[in-house]
Amino acid sequence: MARTKIKDILRSEEHGYPVTVKGWVRSFRNNQFIALNDGSSLNNLQIVIDLNTNEEIVKNITNGASLSINGTVVTSQGKGQKVEVKADTVEILGTCDGEKFPLQLKNRPSLEYLREIAHLRFRTNTFGAVFRVRHSLAFAIHQFFNDRGFVYLHTPIVTASDAEGAGEMFRVTTLPFDNPPRNEDGSINFTEDFFGRATNLTVSGQLEGELGATAFGEVYTFGPTFRAENSNTARHLAEFWMIEPEVAFNDLNDNADLAEEFIRYVIKYALEHNREDLEFLAQRLIDEEKQKPQNERSEMGLIEKLEFVINNKFERVTYTEAIDILLNSPAYKKKKFQYDVSWGIDMQSEHERYLVEKHFKKPVVVTDYPKDIKAFYMRQNDDGKTVAAMDILAPGIGEIVGGSQREERLDKLEQRMNEMHIPTEEMYWYLDTRRFGTVPHAGFGLGFERLVLFVTGMTNIRDVIPFPRTPKNAEF
Repeated sequence: MARTKIKDILRSEEHGYPVTVKGWVRSFRNNQFIALNDGSSLNNLQIVIDLNTNEEIVKNITNGASLSINGTVVTSQGKGQKVEVKADTVEILGTCDGEKFPLQLKNRPSLEYLREIAHLRFRTNTFGAVFRVRHSLAFAIHQFFNDRGFVYLHTPIVTASDAEGAGEMFRVTTLPFDNPPRNEDGSINFTEDFFGRATNLTVSGQLEGELGATAFGEVYTFGPTFRAENSNTARHLAEFWMIEPEVAFNDLNDNADLAEEFIRYVIKYALEHNREDLEFLAQRLIDEEKQKPQNERSEMGLIEKLEFVINNKFERVTYTEAIDILLNSPAYKKKKFQYDVSWGIDMQSEHERYLVEKHFKKPVVVTDYPKDIKAFYMRQNDDGKTVAAMDILAPGIGEIVGGSQREERLDKLEQRMNEMHIPTEEMYWYLDTRRFGTVPHAGFGLGFERLVLFVTGMTNIRDVIPFPRTPKNAEF
């Protein structure tokens, strides 16, 4: 008989039919009641076995063991579930030594401990819920763009360009580390390397996305990106996923509208398709916040926060207005900010969170940043000081989206690239989009893990990616 998923049994109102279920033991009590989970649902299915079941089989029904069970779905006699399965046969697929198994029921493992056994943490309720939500968000992203006629563009992971001009990149090379070929001046001779030039792992697919947008009109990328930033914080990863739409003929306002609609759509999708998981994570967040001082606790529960985002229009302010709000804030006047505030700064997370959580109490779109703190490709405003950039700030984490209208004027773009010492000769392919049929266009980048962090209520970004890559850590 084909296997039936546990979620389908629990959702159905039917009973009295035969099934085959397979999964892992979450608990076994009174030598009769097995809590079985197959990963399809947050909830376990209760299996009732005969007290006369073979002693060798009973001995191997331990926490973590995998089983195959043939039986009948019946109305449950106990509390907590509508149906259960009365087992006819029990087969041990894989034994598990209960003493050595790292996930013990009696002790609720900390998130720090679970990061050390990331290859097993999927089997916990918390991470089962997180990664089912992550899956739904990823699916919703593709559905959102597909329904709006976007072309999904696969941009390169190995690239010779540094899109952000940040320089914090992972080098890709086949040259020997101990004795690489060198030029006469002592520098490494990359002409002998695999690609014949210096290459690195991508920090963004945006520049290639712009090439696609100037042919297809609307494209998006969704893939891994890499930053060799030696930052050991709860908000940074060395390898993470980015969603980057790029749209020809859009200006900054169109860009903000698209980003706002996009965020609302994917959150609504998760609320509709992962309610059970989100309610579990909401309760987990309440329990976690009980350990915090009252003034550090969230004003809204997780579900309430997500529903608030999809039901309220985002606030829009310019960077200059945001700085004025911060300068006039009680937090600034009472010196509660760790970092200073002045026009021209790159706002820190504490500033962004103040605007969102204390002042506006909803997501905020900040536009028109100083050009000196933004990338070369952003469209210069007429004031000569700012660019048509935008960030979307969300409660709990600060910046969740960064984007801009791109500089479509060739002379302005070349001038800015020269000012920032970006070689125009090497970027000929990018500049060709401005030489041959240039158009106004705009796009944004959204760090997928930041989105998952926001939707799940988790507080450390390492807990929303299956296998986190951070400084001094590349396990599994």
